Amino acid sequence: MDFSLADILAARRVIRGVADATPFVPSPFMTRAAGQEFLLKLENMQPIGAFKLRGAVNAVMALPDTVGGVTCCSTGNHGRGVAFAAARRGMKAVICMSKLVPQAKVDGIRALGADVRIVGTTQDEAMYESQRLCEAEGLVEISPFDDPKVIAGQGTIGFEMLEARPDLATLLVPLSGGGLAAGVSVAAKSINPGIRVIGITMDRGAAMHASISAGHPVEVPEYASLADSLGGGIGLENRLSFPLCRDNLDDVVLVTEEEIRHAMQVLYYEDRIVAEGASSVGLAAVLAGKVASDGPIGTIVTGRNLDMVTFNRIMAGEDVQIGDLSVKGKRYGA
Repeated sequence: MDFSLADILAARRVIRGVADATPFVPSPFMTRAAGQEFLLKLENMQPIGAFKLRGAVNAVMALPDTVGGVTCCSTGNHGRGVAFAAARRGMKAVICMSKLVPQAKVDGIRALGADVRIVGTTQDEAMYESQRLCEAEGLVEISPFDDPKVIAGQGTIGFEMLEARPDLATLLVPLSGGGLAAGVSVAAKSINPGIRVIGITMDRGAAMHASISAGHPVEVPEYASLADSLGGGIGLENRLSFPLCRDNLDDVVLVTEEEIRHAMQVLYYEDRIVAEGASSVGLAAVLAGKVASDGPIGTIVTGRNLDMVTFNRIMAGEDVQIGDLSVKGKRYGA
């Protein structure tokens, strides 16, 4: 399927005034750490607290009035975006999630009026339930990453970043199913073919990284993570986000849970930003010395929808337990 900057520009017109124009601000601390100007695209300031609103609004608005409802699988934020967009159109929304999704995200989706189905322990199981609902109830599925309208919506982030700062040398993009990385990389490289776009993800259960390494979509085990939004598979029948990421990402970098924890603390203590673990992976890669740049760097603070009890424990330097994952605490600056 052809996908280009034209799709992203069309999405920009659709989402204007609802899910666009978030701040793009410098981080003095990260600028010093990186040795280059370091800027943060604050998608945590979206009405639903996450960038996923862009793609969801673009996809839901494209549906005909005859559609009775929508469904999706989600690790939390895509479901929130679909619920928000469906409510604006008066449509039913059924969001399918696994037991790994934090309760705070489940509650946020229900608060928007959507029906939530908790199915199994993996994103793939939630996806199968979403697909079943399409057959059983006649709903329309909106993929969190492998949908051209969703990818185009997410791509507007990259367009805005390059529009504001055409001198950017490197973009660090949180990487999960690839909808964000696919859209942002197409937008950025259409404007500046020489820009480096690097996907950043956690080092356990990184489905897109494993798929790119294998040369085709593969399944990987799913694990609890501070970057829970980056969990889940990419679908063995992936037709769009996988080839776009494979062809447009210059590299994929993995970060550890300890590096994510530290980067979350940096965002909070240095930039006064409350953000999910997935939002911090770009900072984590730079702070760990895994990414360098010869010019200005931009990354995306993707969302703020996290469990605040866990967040407060991380900021206090306490150990945290998430499922089978234990992350050793450390006081910031100690």
